[in-house]
Amino acid sequence: MDLGVRWKLHGDGRNPAPGAVVRPDERLSWPRTVGLGAQHVVAMFGASFVAPVLMGLDPNLAIMMSGVATVIFLLATRGRVPSYLGCSLSFVGVAAIIRAQGGTSATVTGAVFVVGVVLFLVGLAVQRFGARIIHAAMPPVVTGAVVMLIGFNLAPVTASTYWPQDQWTALLVMLFTGLSVVCLRGFWSRIAIFLGLVFGYVLSWACDRIFGKIHSVDAGGKVTDHWRLDLSGVGRADWIGLPHFHGPSFQWSAILVALPVVIALVAENAGHVKAVGEMTGDSLDDRLGTAISADGAASMLSTAVGGPPNTTYSENIGVMAATRVYSTAAYWAAAGFALLFGVCPKFGAVVAAIPGGVLGGITVILYGMIGLLGAQIWLHGRVDLRNPLNLVPAAAGIIIGVGGVTLKFTDTFSLSGIALGTLVVITGYHVLRAMAPAHLKTQQPLLDSGTSAYDDEDSSSEDPDQRAGS
Repeated sequence: MDLGVRWKLHGDGRNPAPGAVVRPDERLSWPRTVGLGAQHVVAMFGASFVAPVLMGLDPNLAIMMSGVATVIFLLATRGRVPSYLGCSLSFVGVAAIIRAQGGTSATVTGAVFVVGVVLFLVGLAVQRFGARIIHAAMPPVVTGAVVMLIGFNLAPVTASTYWPQDQWTALLVMLFTGLSVVCLRGFWSRIAIFLGLVFGYVLSWACDRIFGKIHSVDAGGKVTDHWRLDLSGVGRADWIGLPHFHGPSFQWSAILVALPVVIALVAENAGHVKAVGEMTGDSLDDRLGTAISADGAASMLSTAVGGPPNTTYSENIGVMAATRVYSTAAYWAAAGFALLFGVCPKFGAVVAAIPGGVLGGITVILYGMIGLLGAQIWLHGRVDLRNPLNLVPAAAGIIIGVGGVTLKFTDTFSLSGIALGTLVVITGYHVLRAMAPAHLKTQQPLLDSGTSAYDDEDSSSEDPDQRAGS
């Protein structure tokens, strides 16, 4: 059985020729491959370490399980889809809501475990029936609205939890990160979030040395005098040791809050697989279902031991686009680095010590970017918001999701926020579509141009250059 773990040496193994591409089944020399693997780890640092901290989970376990998840993904796709799986930011809002309702880390991971199961089953369905079933149920207007409300639902977390801990540091980190995203080029722009974290870390340390303790709310929500950067946990942490594991706990209220994120993950995976296929010039249409299932299986394994869910990372796709090296050998090296970081508690303590003000500045941009990805889905799918069939369910669902509207059924069961907003968008769109006059239904195809080729029987015979340019 070909597991995609054999690679041909590309050229002399040193520098690819101008315009040449290092394909997934090729590699450069091992020292260069290891270096590329380290670069992929750095590229996913910012988001993959911020996410577990924001979710209240162990960052050491998060990075370890991201390495395991990447290995599972590479084996499942037989090395044809080069990608790194890191902690998904889509669940940050879900975790905040579950904890606000009194849930623990076990409750969070239990809810996300169920999402992993559903994602795995969706992948199997795509393998069997094709991507049309996804886009018939979740056309771009629905997917974009759900992604948007997931991102914007996080705004109160930044405003009430992180920003007040150190507003001036938060402001400076926000400005620095924004400038990094816009002004830097190539690889450096891809790690702008990581650079923002480093800048905020150093800035907080300098402010402690110059101005002393700050009088503000701390991480526990109490107004007190405290250090911006508390490194006491770093000194107590061991250099070598296993992260903290725990089992999941299942509660229906938490599961219902988490389930809508499946829509975002399916859209994310489809977009990433399509992007990699266009960059490499190979049709990866037949691997979409496998990629989604592998993502679900990896998330199930991670959350089963107390880690966060995982998903493919656009940061690493950006690195491939910049380097034109698509070798899966580099991702095996990246997974190895992640496993090594995972067994270093001191490294996790450094991550866990990120000051709240720094997270405030980062999350202002990060959460907004997540929300605006929904608008990007609308633009890519050419969604016409002048059509009331699209406008009404999206508008209602977004306001419910962002505003935290609650629908109470009994004393012990209610729907609110993300869960209720998603339900309104999906059911509202399909109910209105069934009842709408014909002229409103003919303006929007069920398949958007970014994924319609998945079920094109002739796509495998197309010229790769034509596919990439379409």
